[in-house]
Amino acid sequence: MIAELQYFPKMTAEEYLEWEAKQEFRHEYIDGEIIAMTGGTIDHTKIYLNFYTALRPHLRQRGCESYVSDVKVQASKKSRYFYPDLVVTCHPDDLKARDFIEHPQVIVEVLSPSTANYDRTKKLKYYRQIPSLKEYVLVDSESMSVEVFRRGEGKIWYYYEYGDGDAIALESIEFECAIELLYEGVTLSNE
Repeated sequence: MIAELQYFPKMTAEEYLEWEAKQEFRHEYIDGEIIAMTGGTIDHTKIYLNFYTALRPHLRQRGCESYVSDVKVQASKKSRYFYPDLVVTCHPDDLKARDFIEHPQVIVEVLSPSTANYDRTKKLKYYRQIPSLKEYVLVDSESMSVEVFRRGEGKIWYYYEYGDGDAIALESIEFECAIELLYEGVTLSNE
């Protein structure tokens, strides 16, 4: 999903949640600031839906769920809410939640030229603060490239990069798939 800078009055988290429930379009919330989310490209959507399709049967066997871009994640109580392209949770409270996910295990963002820097810096910083998050995945929408940030001990995060011909591994949910599967039907800019 692509963030668009629009100006909204500052709100408390409670005001945001009440207001957001009535909006036609999605908005992320960061420390009182509202950020409008706009639609991505068709290829952007194909990538996260391909990822979702690959994950779904695997997760169902494990008692986990994955959700795409319309599901909100609470990244910090009363201060940050995001709409990642894909989120995986195995937490029992999340599996019966109705408003947002509080205990994501894996978050996936599909990079676009306008959001790549933000997703690699500020979002990475915010997401790493979620105690339950084990892996943060960045999928390039213009070339066959996937980056995985995996939580280690303490404050250590490991970085893994995957390219053409590689199998992507998400250790926290014991999932592996060929990178090509994520790009099925997608026209890459380097083709």
